[in-house]
Order: sequence, then C-alpha cells, then structure tokens
Amino acid sequence: MQSHHSPTSTLDDVAERRAQGSVAALFDVDNTLLPGEASEVRFFRFLWRRGLVGWGELSRSAAWLAGHVPPFSLHSLRERKVYLTGKRSTDIESYAREFCQAEMIGKLSLQGRARLDAHRQAGHQLILVTGAPEFLIGPLAEFLDVRTVFAAKPEQRDSVYTGALIPPLPYGPGKRELILAHAQGMGLDLAGSYAYGDSPGDHDLLELVGYPLVVNPIRGMARTARRRGWPVTMWK
Repeated sequence: MQSHHSPTSTLDDVAERRAQGSVAALFDVDNTLLPGEASEVRFFRFLWRRGLVGWGELSRSAAWLAGHVPPFSLHSLRERKVYLTGKRSTDIESYAREFCQAEMIGKLSLQGRARLDAHRQAGHQLILVTGAPEFLIGPLAEFLDVRTVFAAKPEQRDSVYTGALIPPLPYGPGKRELILAHAQGMGLDLAGSYAYGDSPGDHDLLELVGYPLVVNPIRGMARTARRRGWPVTMWK
C-alpha cells in the first residue's frame, strides 16, 4: 500500500515524479466540486418545473426502486434512469446545457476551482470521475476546460434513451476499474497522483492515489478518513 501525504505540500514538487510517469488529479463532482445536493436530483427538479417530467416518471422510478433490494436505495437509481426512458437524447442534452449554465456553474466550489487551477498550473492531468450522467458533466467539463471525463453513459436506441446505463458505472469499484485502465493506457503515476471525493462511492478512487483528500464527507466518510489517516476538508 502506498503512503499518503498531505495534499497541499507538494503541488509544485512534481519534477521527480514526472520522470516516473505523469501525475493526475481526479475529482468527484457531486458534493465535491459542486457542494450540496446531487446534480441529477437538481436536474430532475429543473425538468419537472418545465413540465418535461411528472408524476408518471416519479411513480415509475418509485416502482423500480421498490422492486429492488435494498428498497429505495439510491444505488438502484444509479443503475437505471427510469425518468429518461423514451426521451430523445438531443432534447435532454439541450436542457442539460441550459441547466448547467443556469444552476451548476454558479454553484461550483471556489476552493474546488482554485484546486483545479493549481493542478493545471502544475501540469497535472485533470480528470472528472462521477456517477452523474454524461450529459450533465460534459457541459461542466467544457466550462472548466477539463478534457478527461468519466461519467455515467445512458444507453440510447435510435437517439432515444432506454433508461439503462452502459457499464462499467463510474461509481464505487467501477471508478477504480475505469481509472486503473486509463492510468495504464496513459502511463499515469497513481502513487504521485491526487484524488478528491466525499462519499463511500469514492473510497476506491481515494485508495488508488498517494494524495487522497476527503471533501465535504457524507455517509460515514469522515469516520473512514480518520481510520485511514486521510485528510479531510470542507469546500463551500
């Protein structure tokens, strides 16, 4: 197991690690770069206000949740996007862009953006790794000028969403799988790399790097950080 170091100590001290392979900075989005409620929950509300989803989608989502074990766990919603079923991808993507402009960009964490910029100046490869859907994260990544993104990919048939997601899901062990494959392909030095996340779904990501930082911890993550000796911070 690699040692963990203070995340702030060596942002500029990269030359020797650069020689061993390039350094990455891996950022979760929901409640990390974007504090508070999950972007997809906010987006559902945005569609609701415009009459684009309604009780039908909500009750179908509830029925889908109720039929899964454990019932009403958010994880089953991560695996299936019932509210997207039958919707045209071009429509959803266009609403997602509007939503990103109106409700995501202005709510980004100032500390998170400063940290992104510090990594950019240090020449690190910036990567967003999130279970949020690609159509929400794409416009955000463009705004932040981050070129590498791992997000949930909704399946389409004939330009219409099926409600299913294309595996592997960028959540929990799926994050690990995606980043390990990417690191191998790009020659990344994970022991010299940084990761930022808030929840148990980021545990595998934080464990992969030499410089993990737990941001805005939720669902027992502060306890995990104490146990693992990972530093914790609050981004607003």
